Amino acid sequence: MHKVRLFFQKNFTPVTIMLVPHSRFRSYSIKLPVFGLYVILLLSIVGTVYLVGASLQAARFYQAKARLAYVNSQFAEISNTVRSLKESESKFRKLFSLESKTDVMDAVLVEDTGSVNMDALKKQIDSSIKSVSEIRLYLAEQKDIYLSTPIGWPAKGKISSEYGIRVHPLLGRRMLHAGVDISIPSGTPLRATAEGVVSFAGWEGRGGNTVVVEDGNGFRTAFAHNRENIVKVGQRVRRGDVIAYSGATGAASGPHVHYEVWKNGKSVDPADYLDRWVD
Repeated sequence: MHKVRLFFQKNFTPVTIMLVPHSRFRSYSIKLPVFGLYVILLLSIVGTVYLVGASLQAARFYQAKARLAYVNSQFAEISNTVRSLKESESKFRKLFSLESKTDVMDAVLVEDTGSVNMDALKKQIDSSIKSVSEIRLYLAEQKDIYLSTPIGWPAKGKISSEYGIRVHPLLGRRMLHAGVDISIPSGTPLRATAEGVVSFAGWEGRGGNTVVVEDGNGFRTAFAHNRENIVKVGQRVRRGDVIAYSGATGAASGPHVHYEVWKNGKSVDPADYLDRWVD
């Protein structure tokens, strides 16, 4: 009983706390039992621990939120890139029957690990984009070559005189026949055999009405003895466009088209280009 009385006496003994302001205001004093000081100190410690914990939780929340936003932006960027790759691959596979870039697609669709290695995936995508760019450049080059290469007949008919050395039917002497003569009725539409720009459209001595087209990549085509030219110098033409109508102007023994193909400044046999495939 004595110990209990001593405990209460010790812990409930009043303590005076004096507050002395550094000014002209008077001082204040507060009386609290020793037990009250213990309670205040305990509450202060608990409050401090709670505030520190809450601050750390808030910091972790904002860090996680920022990380999530970064990951979402990365996935959005990769999604757009993969979409572009898929669109490009669809076109390339139709043209070349190439295998799809499955490595990149597989990396994006990985599900067994639960995550995607962003750095590794970006390297794969960069590599694939470079490959796609190279294929696009190759396609552009091949398209230019295809468009500028003479393909097909200027007009369907019968070859009456082939390319090579022959006795000229009007001049009576041996000389190089630098093209092929295609017998067709007068007024037959003559069509460009490649895409290019008209460099000559007018009268050329023995050739009569003649059209010359600069097709590019070293190719040039000529159409002679026309009844009428319907294109002008500087005009751009596509394969299949009508450029003239056949006739027998100049040194010609009858209606036909004299068709020439030049490559890198030299005449070549047009027969090598007549039967090539064309759309």
